[in-house]
Amino acid sequence: MPQTPGPSIPSECGRRRSPEQMFVDVHCHCLPGLDDGPADGQEALALCRALVSDGVRAVAATPHQLGRYDGRYRADDIRQAVAQLRATLLEAQVPLTVLAGADVRIDERIPDLVAGGQIVTIGDRRRHLLLELPHDIFVDPVPLFDRLASIGIVAVITHPERHPFLARHPDYVERWTEYGPCLQITAASLTGDFGTLSQEAAWAFLDAPLPALVATDAHATSWRPPRMREAYARLHQRLGRLVARMLCVENPLRILRGQEALTRTPGGMQGVMRR
Repeated sequence: MPQTPGPSIPSECGRRRSPEQMFVDVHCHCLPGLDDGPADGQEALALCRALVSDGVRAVAATPHQLGRYDGRYRADDIRQAVAQLRATLLEAQVPLTVLAGADVRIDERIPDLVAGGQIVTIGDRRRHLLLELPHDIFVDPVPLFDRLASIGIVAVITHPERHPFLARHPDYVERWTEYGPCLQITAASLTGDFGTLSQEAAWAFLDAPLPALVATDAHATSWRPPRMREAYARLHQRLGRLVARMLCVENPLRILRGQEALTRTPGGMQGVMRR
């Protein structure tokens, strides 16, 4: 079963500092030696320093579970790796709070695996789950939404703008509105790192009637680095400060704390409401 989520999120997240200095990241592959993230502790430390330099103050470490990684990373292995990374960061005086999580490939077994403590939810709070769709085909997650809701879990759909089908049909996600999943947009998609199609889809998804947030999905400093500061600047310019802050600070922070995300409604700055 899940353990205590670990250290509290820094109180300065969400206030005091400017938003560019207090981002919260719910999707990052920063644990050494797991999945396709940093190969070792040195690379993990470099990535964590890059996150801090990019303005991130709290992060969920989210190695892959299920899919091609099925059976490779147990929940307790992830929690132990998070504890070890925390110790490393403390010794190196890197001001980054790390909590446990996982990037979970869609699978009909997920509700049972969550109930059995074998899948790690965001922040290990059994409230939100990063749900990854297979890239090569489209599998509609609607049947899973209800089953997750029955155990109190809300799905956070990872990088829909990078899925070929959803990127070409961004209005499809409006069919999910009644189920209330959250859309996780990759910061680097907003900056164009994944191409024009993903970039245009990312902006389109931010107009969908669903909660949304921005995360780095960072893997290393040399490839797939964090792009949160630049993404925030573009959001600020195009959608305004309040929406940029909601997407890069408040909604990620609320989800790490196990709270409901906010939904943007038509009407610009006045269109930020609590669900």
